[in-house]
Amino acid sequence: EVQLVESGGGLVQPGGSLRLSCAASGFTFDDYAMSWVRQAPGKGLEWVSGIRWNGGRTYYAESMKGRFTISRDNAKNTLYLQMNSLKSEDTAVYYCAKDLIATMSNGMDYWGKGTLVAVSS
Repeated sequence: EVQLVESGGGLVQPGGSLRLSCAASGFTFDDYAMSWVRQAPGKGLEWVSGIRWNGGRTYYAESMKGRFTISRDNAKNTLYLQMNSLKSEDTAVYYCAKDLIATMSNGMDYWGKGTLVAVSS
């Protein structure tokens, strides 16, 4: 059974940082690209960032470039998202998602339950 479990969310002040983690199990982690997707209160899903199977290439939504860093540790079956210079508009539930293929296809077939990030003073 595929499982994706996010952690690391919480309340942070504007300008602060958080590191999200996603523990993966039930599939061969390093066979697939992975992504982070978020959903702000009252809004739709927004893709945040993606990473190829071996971490060799990463992708970001425009508003996250320079602030967020995606990475993965295939030995630990874990995906990460380092978020710096957080803004109130980054408040959302953050989900990790498994891609359909090793490179980025923008198609995802499994999702975690999410972790809440709240940016507020």
